[in-house]
Amino acid sequence: MSAVAEEPSPEPNVADGPARQTEGLKSRFLQAFPPFAGRNFRLYFVGQIISMIGTWIEMVAQGWLVLEMTGSAFWVGVAAAASTVPTLLLSLLGGMIVDRYPRKMVLLLTQVLLMMLSFAFGAIILAGLATIPVILFLAFLIGSVSAVATPAIQAFISEIVERKHLASAVALNSSIFNASRVIGPVLAGILITWIGTGGAYLVNGLSFIAVIAALLAIKLSDATPRPKTTEHPIQSIRDGIAYAWRHPIIRAIVLFVAVVSVFGWSFMSMLPVVAKRTFGIGADGMGYLYSAFGFGSLCGTVVVSASSGRVHSGKMVIGGILTFASGLLAFTFTTVLPVALSFLFISGLGMLTAFATMTGTVQRLVEDRFRGRVMSIYLMVLLGLMPFGNLLMGFVSEHLGTALALRGGALVSMVAAVSLFTYRKEISKAWDAYRASSGT
Repeated sequence: MSAVAEEPSPEPNVADGPARQTEGLKSRFLQAFPPFAGRNFRLYFVGQIISMIGTWIEMVAQGWLVLEMTGSAFWVGVAAAASTVPTLLLSLLGGMIVDRYPRKMVLLLTQVLLMMLSFAFGAIILAGLATIPVILFLAFLIGSVSAVATPAIQAFISEIVERKHLASAVALNSSIFNASRVIGPVLAGILITWIGTGGAYLVNGLSFIAVIAALLAIKLSDATPRPKTTEHPIQSIRDGIAYAWRHPIIRAIVLFVAVVSVFGWSFMSMLPVVAKRTFGIGADGMGYLYSAFGFGSLCGTVVVSASSGRVHSGKMVIGGILTFASGLLAFTFTTVLPVALSFLFISGLGMLTAFATMTGTVQRLVEDRFRGRVMSIYLMVLLGLMPFGNLLMGFVSEHLGTALALRGGALVSMVAAVSLFTYRKEISKAWDAYRASSGT
């Protein structure tokens, strides 16, 4: 019997191993963060994170500029309030606009306006024309445009990802804010030292080019146009408020956020004061304070993503706020910078864990036709009430000391979390009743 020659088996390609490993890592990454599978979300993510880094540069520059000009913690709080009070006044109008017009168009227009305002602000500072009234006026204008842009950003996410990936997309959107909070303040400190606050504003203006380019490149082939409506704008806003109030979970979240926004979140406006008076550090050192909190917040995003569906959202919210308040309280008792940075990290971790969970819950529950208005209500409470907190923080800090102001805010946040825990059974019953009635 003649032997049949066998074909030699092919030599294994040494490149196959790394290629398979790369594919495996990519697959695991997309399983953990499925929105990145879509081109539109990738474009949005890159453009938005560059723009948000610029926004944080501007926020830090404004606080430092006002402190240098006045030496007053109160005026730092007033300037912060000027940029956030439009959210309280105009968010409902912004939400109505977002639900009536194409969200991509609304976003493009607002980003262009914000870019122009940042360039104007920087030019005024460099020309030596900046005064407190001018700063407050420009900050108010920027806040007014942001009052429309912010709900548009939140609502636009639902148009660039599949609904089943919405919770992950919301968490990743939070990571944009917090990753930029790690990088932006450090860059702000460097830029303020090298080119001054005016130059920092110009850098922020340039950062908007990235998000504008990303929005122009995003294709919404299956986008559903905004429904045409003849409903009066005031009635449209009233319908959105009524919808949010009737919804048991959204109502509970909004009321809780209101308290924490005023007494907890507003501590950020006092960090320039703490940097200068407690630690004796300049603009570059101040950036590290913001970044420590931001890095903790970024880690909180990972916690929320990893725990999604496995940990009850109520526990995430209560535990997050208690962690935030405990870290902030401990921060006020130390004068050692490395220790202070670690407490700010813990505080940021807790805050983002709570707020990303609440934002994701609202996004999942709201009907799309009300999305812009409900998110504007949520953001109005979260950001629009901050002026009261900023003013309160500035006033108490000026008269009783910054440490006492921060401690008071931390303690009130703790009380709010304990109160929410006390009513957890009622909230759970409302949740079960709503799910049964809505079939979700």
